[in-house]
Amino acid sequence: THKSLNFQADKDTTGRKSMRPQSFRSTFFIVFALIGTLISVQAQANTVPRAPQIDARGYLLMDAASGNIIVEHNADQRLPPASLTKMMTAYIAEAELQKGNISEQDMAPISVQAWKMGGSRMFVREGTRVSVGELLRGIIIQSGNDASVAMAEFIAGSEDAFADLMNQHARRLGMNDSHFVNSTGWPAENHYTTARDMALLARAITRDFPEHYDIYAEKEYTYNGITQQNRNLLLWRDPSVDGLKTGHTEEAGYCLVSSAKKDGMRLITVVMGTDSESARARESQKLLTYGFRFFETYKAYSAGDILDTVDVWMGESKQLRLGLAEDLVLTIPRDSHESLKAEITVNPQLKAPIAQGQQYGTVTVRQNNDVLMEKPLVALENIEEAGIFTKLWHHVLLFFK
Repeated sequence: THKSLNFQADKDTTGRKSMRPQSFRSTFFIVFALIGTLISVQAQANTVPRAPQIDARGYLLMDAASGNIIVEHNADQRLPPASLTKMMTAYIAEAELQKGNISEQDMAPISVQAWKMGGSRMFVREGTRVSVGELLRGIIIQSGNDASVAMAEFIAGSEDAFADLMNQHARRLGMNDSHFVNSTGWPAENHYTTARDMALLARAITRDFPEHYDIYAEKEYTYNGITQQNRNLLLWRDPSVDGLKTGHTEEAGYCLVSSAKKDGMRLITVVMGTDSESARARESQKLLTYGFRFFETYKAYSAGDILDTVDVWMGESKQLRLGLAEDLVLTIPRDSHESLKAEITVNPQLKAPIAQGQQYGTVTVRQNNDVLMEKPLVALENIEEAGIFTKLWHHVLLFFK
């Protein structure tokens, strides 16, 4: 059974345009649309050009709010991640901090293995203790291999055990084409990831641990009297950029995962396998410019919005409110929101008991006949079964209905 809502363009608290329910009515086949005529909107809509050519082995541009992919190329090709690996190391450290298992003031011992690490370093000394807060900055800003190993050993006891933890988190985040062998990205057999998986990880970092995200925007950090600059050149070139991580080995080439926020829209770019430090910044900037210029984040509905009210049989309450368990956010060409159309499909003859959060229908949003997104339509409340006499009466009514 299809049911409809009438919507009007409105603004949410972030200033982004959104669709809001205006009134409710039930019919057998109904479609609800945004106010405005499609013809005039199509005439005024901005034209979106072809995405820029990017000189990288694999790359991707994602809208962090919706998770929609705007541009991609070889996004699922397994590639060596180099120091992009440290994003997962930092993610796990931030998760442990959030859970209260560790604190930034905890002092982590520095082992010989951590102290002897080559490559980029924080310059910790064997036999000393360094706070978790300092190690986290050494990992994110200075890309310290020594800091990464020290953090891994402090959290999991050994780097091997920590790598197993990394892979567990990767599976939980949907990073199905990633496998980690160490905490640093030091070249190793069977250590790989993809541009898509790195974007998923970056999105999780920005979403799950906002209290620590400011570290990714810090341009330099001093430890042991040595000041090192963040290798992400975009932090100096583009004020909208506030993260995330660089990586480089001979096998991996020059890699960069960047994130930027402008006018309420956050974009994530991943470029892997470029040929220089300047190239990875340049190619990332192309993707950010394209995304911000031609696309926008559009919040259609918020979690908990009442999208429909339907009849319920055999229940203590006669009606059920339906909505979404999470926000419905879209990535669309700029100024094209009035061409959006939506439908809801509701299961026929709903009967108690009704469980809050259980799916009882679907919300589908289309633009120019293309399905942009589908979300479960769920119960916003519990409804218990009615007494025996009410249930008998409803059986009679349903028979004649």
